[in-house]
Amino acid sequence: MNNDDYYREIGLKCGLEIHQQLDSKEKLFCRCPTTLRETEESNVEFYRYLRATESEMGEKDRAAVEQTKVNRKYVYKGYDTTCLVEYDEEPPRKLNSEALDIALVVAKLMNMRPVEQLHVMRKIVVDGSNTTGFQRTAFLANDGTIPTSLNEVGVDVLCIEEEAAQKIEDKKDSIVYSLDRLGIPLVEIGTAPDIITPAHARETAQIIGMLLRSTGKVKRGLGTIRQDVNISIAEGARVEVKGVQALDMIETIVELEVERQVNLLHIREMLQQRGAEVHNEIFDVTDVFRDTESKVIKRALKKGKVLAIRLIGFDGIIGEEVQPGRRLGTEFSDRAKPSGVGGIFHTDELPKYGITADEVESLRKAVGAVDGDAVVLVADSYKKAHGAMESVRIRAQEALEFVPEETRRALPDGNTAYMRPLPGASRMYPETDVPVIDISSSYFESIETPELLIDKGKRFTEEYNLNDELAEKIVYSRYLPLFENIMDRFAFNDSIGATLVARTFTGRLPELRRDGIDVEKLQQDHFIALFDAIGEGKVAKEGIDELLRLLAEKPALNIDEALDQLGFSGIDISEIESFAENLVRERADFVKEKGLGAVGPLMGIVMGQFRGKVDGKVVSDILKQKIEKQINS
Repeated sequence: MNNDDYYREIGLKCGLEIHQQLDSKEKLFCRCPTTLRETEESNVEFYRYLRATESEMGEKDRAAVEQTKVNRKYVYKGYDTTCLVEYDEEPPRKLNSEALDIALVVAKLMNMRPVEQLHVMRKIVVDGSNTTGFQRTAFLANDGTIPTSLNEVGVDVLCIEEEAAQKIEDKKDSIVYSLDRLGIPLVEIGTAPDIITPAHARETAQIIGMLLRSTGKVKRGLGTIRQDVNISIAEGARVEVKGVQALDMIETIVELEVERQVNLLHIREMLQQRGAEVHNEIFDVTDVFRDTESKVIKRALKKGKVLAIRLIGFDGIIGEEVQPGRRLGTEFSDRAKPSGVGGIFHTDELPKYGITADEVESLRKAVGAVDGDAVVLVADSYKKAHGAMESVRIRAQEALEFVPEETRRALPDGNTAYMRPLPGASRMYPETDVPVIDISSSYFESIETPELLIDKGKRFTEEYNLNDELAEKIVYSRYLPLFENIMDRFAFNDSIGATLVARTFTGRLPELRRDGIDVEKLQQDHFIALFDAIGEGKVAKEGIDELLRLLAEKPALNIDEALDQLGFSGIDISEIESFAENLVRERADFVKEKGLGAVGPLMGIVMGQFRGKVDGKVVSDILKQKIEKQINS
């Protein structure tokens, strides 16, 4: 059975949620710039405590309730580029029209149908990432499709919403957020569950990414695009994996979540065969550990308690692996941590961590555990410990019955960890401070769509004679607009070829970055001046690396000053001819043996002498003349 057949057999369903920042000049609900700042530049700081509020139906969202189990302090850093809207001290302004236009371009590229009226909603989020305790979002379009190699994947949702604040420090009882990112316009794209294999998930994400970049109006760089993946299998449950940063990880994350759900179903089967149960009582077993040498428990007992639960028939199963390096016990621990504890212990892993075999035996007696039973315990303040044990008790009961629906965070290795329950319908309610926007058919029809990057790459191979690999690199590069600008500027200059320009951006700059050169200091004007100098014969293409190094180190220099500092100015061709003639004469025996085959080896010597002051073709022509003269003399 091949992999595709396996995923079809287990009933894999998968959908993507793509969150992409838009490259607008201003934020979504205020006129602040979408500029990211260094934390040290902050000139405002304040803090808040957030709590879950009831919806219009009088209900509290389960995910919001979970997030407020620990009463954390949220500290916010503001700047001279943030305002009272971000601080939640002033109502939001009208929705940014530039951002709306960009979002409608995305809708067109995905064959979507926009709403007739755009209504902004509030989505409850109380993890501190919004000063308001909610995120403003608006449903913009639906009923779209994108083509893939296996099928057409439906696009059910396109929303335009505000980006959250950036978490910069996570302390035990507080989290520090930076408000520079809060309010940057963002599109959220949700596909239908039409994705049927892990590789198909990655392909679909690549296509959506290509469409977004084709607009030329999305931000680039780490954190500007995030992928959430919804995954389920037959008899399993829908799980949303949040915060997948790297496209390359999507396939692995789907594979490992499928593995997790398959293993959880196997664990359920084993527990049911044993007749396992979850004992409801939470036991105070502090006295068992009065004289313990376990550092973790001794530290907790200064102000706290040791609490435990009995899991009937769970012996040996808490240690069962659900994902590589993660076990059912890890799932229990993840559920306990939102209560504020550092982790849990269980008898499948004890004695260990300073807990002795005698203490384990006393623990089992204290909770009435018999052969085949397991015990889970935690040491902390009574409130935190009790909350943790209650959460573990619920998770153990779920292990007996079903795979739980939940939101999980992506880990660097492709595994996932519990974050919170899936949110319900109670988290959304209308935003009354932002006016409704009409989206007429004539308005939507007036939105122009760009050339797709995949088509642009094909055009570059034909128009500029780039190879396929280089064409793909440059169209997906953030330097694409500058590449096109330079190609238009030097359309009739034979010295400036597309391959040279493309390799400068996709090859030379990454190499300089690896060498520790801060290429971010190089601006558009630097590159235009560089290619101007090459086009005018002031510098050879062999001097590009040294010029870019110098300009990155001293960005205030103009191109002529840079050429002077490098000694590239005022080169006399007669000087090159004289050097080449002397070289050929000195290597007369070598030239006699190799003939014109000596050009290549001798070119390296000449180019090394004049480092970037002269074009390689000029040197090659001069050497050929001098070698022919030497041979014929």
